[in-house]
Amino acid sequence: MSFEVIDLTEFTGSEVRVGVDELLKPETGKALRKLLVERGVLVLRGMNLSDEQQVHLAGNIGDVRDEGKDGVFKVTLDKRENSRAEYLKGSFLWHMDGTHDQIPVFASLLSGRKLSQDGGQTMFANSYAAYEALSEEMKRKIDGLRAVHSLQVSMSRAGVEATEENRTIWSMTPDRTHKLVWKHGNGRKSLVIGCHASHVEGTDRQEGEALIQELIEWTTQPRFVYVHEWTPGDLLIWDNTGVLHRVEPYPLDSGRMMHRTTLLGEEAFA
Repeated sequence: MSFEVIDLTEFTGSEVRVGVDELLKPETGKALRKLLVERGVLVLRGMNLSDEQQVHLAGNIGDVRDEGKDGVFKVTLDKRENSRAEYLKGSFLWHMDGTHDQIPVFASLLSGRKLSQDGGQTMFANSYAAYEALSEEMKRKIDGLRAVHSLQVSMSRAGVEATEENRTIWSMTPDRTHKLVWKHGNGRKSLVIGCHASHVEGTDRQEGEALIQELIEWTTQPRFVYVHEWTPGDLLIWDNTGVLHRVEPYPLDSGRMMHRTTLLGEEAFA
């Protein structure tokens, strides 16, 4: 292996130490992809990659989604840079990306460009490890159950005002229903949960909501979680298909700016 790996917690997150030239080689991208699936989150501290280098690296790991400018989306609450910045309040809650699609995005790369002095830590919870650690009784209980995922519900939980304009935008993204337990092509299973999981199909509404909340609390307990304290130029890569994530709230006027590159999904929810 052409880089050094240091595991950061038992289940979630590994720091990768590598020079920029080595990082951008195609064979390094392939090795990082394998490690990413195993560890959920990769941390590359102080890399200070340019946007072009970040997109190049992403292309060595998977297929880059066309978003933002040339594959880079600006994650910020500054409305001058992001017209729908208010929606990013949803990132304060535990979630996975793409549950409103049949094929969710595979992974994301996020680099820190301007940080907030308060808050802004990014947190990751390994839903592979969380499922595997469930009791056999709970595994039997949730086997085959399906949860409804709703953009409107996630925005409401995040405190985004349900204006007429917002309701119109939300209605353009229909609810999706997925099994609570996703059996992946690699044979492992993960939980498909988050703030967007509204309720369990075919069960009492309150009971279903309580079950989802119980699973979220289980998955996000400290033993499955890695918390990243940002320093300028850090790069994070996470496997969206097996990791929940959230950001610790930070002042809306902090100017915090992150650059994200997203990799297209490769496996449909099962």
